[in-house]
Amino acid sequence: MDEPLEYIGVDPNTDDRDSPTVWVDHDTDEIIVQGYKAGEQLRQKVHDCPAPRHQPGIPEHEDVIRIPARMVPILRKACDVAEGLDG
Repeated sequence: MDEPLEYIGVDPNTDDRDSPTVWVDHDTDEIIVQGYKAGEQLRQKVHDCPAPRHQPGIPEHEDVIRIPARMVPILRKACDVAEGLDG
């Protein structure tokens, strides 16, 4: 279908270069998040705290990003849009 991503929001405390951003992809029913790259210390914390029933580590096809907690309302909106609850 190749529908464009639906822009949901950007971190309100960033300038025009630093821009954690959230979109919804209606073709895949996924929430797309752009955030800050995780440093080695955070990657190690993730490695040391695996999800239940999962191997430790970060698979090659995945990555860890950081987004500010102030973006929680934007993520909530993205969840509602992705579930079709946005009206």
